Amino acid sequence: MEGLRDVEYLPEPTDRRIVSAVDPTVIGFQNEWRSEIMGWAPYEVEPVVRPRRRGLTIPGVVVFALLVSASLLMWQNQWIVVDLPLPESEWAFEETTIRTLQENGLTGEGVRVCMVDTGVDASHEAFSNSQIQFRDLVGTAREPVDYGAVAHGTLMAGLLLSTTHQSGAAPNVTFAMVAALKDNGDGENTGLDADVADAIRWCQFEFEADIISLSLGGTESGLGSEGGSSSATRQATDAGVYVVAAAGNDGLDDDGDVASPGSVALAISVGAETREGSLWTNTSTGSSIDREGAQRQSPHLKPEVVAPGERIISTGEENRWYSSSGTSDATVFVAGALALILEDQPWLKPQPGGDASCLIQVKQALVDSLAVDGVAQHDPRGGYGSLNAEAWHQETKAISAC
Repeated sequence: MEGLRDVEYLPEPTDRRIVSAVDPTVIGFQNEWRSEIMGWAPYEVEPVVRPRRRGLTIPGVVVFALLVSASLLMWQNQWIVVDLPLPESEWAFEETTIRTLQENGLTGEGVRVCMVDTGVDASHEAFSNSQIQFRDLVGTAREPVDYGAVAHGTLMAGLLLSTTHQSGAAPNVTFAMVAALKDNGDGENTGLDADVADAIRWCQFEFEADIISLSLGGTESGLGSEGGSSSATRQATDAGVYVVAAAGNDGLDDDGDVASPGSVALAISVGAETREGSLWTNTSTGSSIDREGAQRQSPHLKPEVVAPGERIISTGEENRWYSSSGTSDATVFVAGALALILEDQPWLKPQPGGDASCLIQVKQALVDSLAVDGVAQHDPRGGYGSLNAEAWHQETKAISAC
């Protein structure tokens, strides 16, 4: 049984009385552009029983046994309905201090966030207070739809926007979703580099995003090459648009750098960590050398930061809630924290005809917020450290002009 310590038991969709053992550390490497870079699919979470802690005397044990027997009888005959609470990931919002900024009244109001993903199921009750602008580069839908093998885009949107069960990081942002990836027929969410590039450009020029959130990534062909999505990301960041992108889930199969387009210098590449604060097993490793063969310089070493990315609860298809792991989830926490900061300090948002001067200072503030005894330290997997939204916010207050 020692070898089964870390497995999870998931109900079979055809018969929930049957469970299968799943090892969440097993991640399959995917070569194409993908939004679902987790390797093992999110699964629907079940309500959890929260037992009461109580010391029982011998008579108490007898009474307890009788009550259990009676309850089982009533349950089998459908005489009672028990509404058990769903799991949640409140710890992730607390650990990143996103909740601290929210307690100070920040919600993302006035900040424009654009996601590129598989789309979104806007009918989920968690989005009942959200206005979602939708652009479809997969099909021809006019209303929001999620094309994912699982509702990956819906999962990511929920971490930002949800107003039920588990509040998102920045629920009052002005939000757009671009569907650029879809189920490839093998249970993986992939898309063309050209479509991702078009989506990024739409976010920048049509939606006029302040932040572009990319819970996706891919590999480029070799040194000196740059795909369309990386070029579009470079164009956006050079204009001061913040691009937050997943570092990738390569784990032991790492190809030597974070996923692109998060590998672009001015983008913020995000790795993943566990609830215990250790690095998630499959978070990717960054290189000290960029695609052009030049040495990367601070504050642009990759990845820049890590955030919660293991067993994160969020919105799923058909009004359900799912658990997932990966740098995809971690990316949204960073994008959400940044939205709260830009709400409080709107002069740091990209300006028409502007450049990257504010963006670079905000990235430097991120590094400074994670410094240990005033000294910035960087790890090729853990970045400069774990996201601390409150400390990042405080550091950005020192930016007087850009």
